Amino acid sequence: MPVADRSDYPVFVDACWTRLLRTAFLLVQDWATAEDLTQAALVKAWLAWPRLDGDPEAYVRKIIVTTHVSWWRRRWRHREWTTGEPPERPNAVNETDTADERDAVWRALGRLPAGQRAVVVLRYFEDMTEAQVANILGCSTGTVKSQTSRALARLRVDATLRSAPAEWKR
Repeated sequence: MPVADRSDYPVFVDACWTRLLRTAFLLVQDWATAEDLTQAALVKAWLAWPRLDGDPEAYVRKIIVTTHVSWWRRRWRHREWTTGEPPERPNAVNETDTADERDAVWRALGRLPAGQRAVVVLRYFEDMTEAQVANILGCSTGTVKSQTSRALARLRVDATLRSAPAEWKR
């Protein structure tokens, strides 16, 4: 059933903003870029709102993923160059193992290609089924399975994760 008018759009944005922003953040790994990506997706959704039927949140999630891939392909994300080491090291000496583990996984996730990262984020961080991910990405469940397999294989051989302490590898 089409949504017909835009009067309920602000309610939708209020209800879904945090979840959509989290998805965008997991894809781009930067809060400012995640906000830009989420806003760009919501503008596209606003334009299509009268034609939407079904689950508008899934539609916006798909816009987020496809826009992210488009930006990535155009190297939009390379406006700033990353380095191997941050410019300033924190003075805190008592970092916990969990923070180190999270950082290592975060960096490894950032090295995955955009499509594989999208699959991992949607499957494991957003806890979606293969069918839901396939629907959002507009591909078959077989493609989701193969991209997931390739992503996990890359993560298994990632140097940062391979050199992790034994207690991380439970």
